[in-house]
Amino acid sequence: MATFAARTGLKAWLRLLAGIALMLAAMSAYSAPKTLLVLGDSLSAEYGLARGTGWTRLLEQRLQQHKVDAVVINSSISGDTTIGGKNRLPSLLEKNKPDIVVIELGSNDALRGLQLNTTQDNLQAMMDLARQSKAKVLLVGMQIPPNYGADYTRRFTDMFQRLARQNKAPLVPFFMDGIAANMELFQADRIHPNEQAQTMLLDNVWPHLKPLVGLK
Repeated sequence: MATFAARTGLKAWLRLLAGIALMLAAMSAYSAPKTLLVLGDSLSAEYGLARGTGWTRLLEQRLQQHKVDAVVINSSISGDTTIGGKNRLPSLLEKNKPDIVVIELGSNDALRGLQLNTTQDNLQAMMDLARQSKAKVLLVGMQIPPNYGADYTRRFTDMFQRLARQNKAPLVPFFMDGIAANMELFQADRIHPNEQAQTMLLDNVWPHLKPLVGLK
């Protein structure tokens, strides 16, 4: 009886120690600094802006204001397409080990008239790569002007919604919401948002990013 009691007590003690270890590991993972990787094009690469004034830099500042210990790595390149992002992503994942990957690509595919199926496949591949590296994904949706044709315009918008739904991933419905129709928010080229618009870009992303960094 004494031996049985001793063994039972030892097992309970070991289970307690295991539970404490798991709890401490979870607390450590939660409190560790988060790394956010932004993979985008000129809309995120501070094209035509002073360095440090784009929405990704404002994102880092906002995270600090909310006491979220995080580093934002902006790996956006002006003119980049989804194929470029797909080719660059594996090395970026290996180097930075991000907790969250924000994918803001696709507009240049449309500008170059690339097939939507190819764009969708590339975006899916990037989402798969990110998740294989244990990173959460935020997909940033875009829309294009109607002069591309009603069918192409509709299918381009639907592509982001379909990908988000199929992958159960959060989606920014339209990155340029509140900006696209206001020319005062654009640079002289009438394509790229100016410095005034950067906070609005962040505001469009923020509600969908907050849950991924543990904010309500």
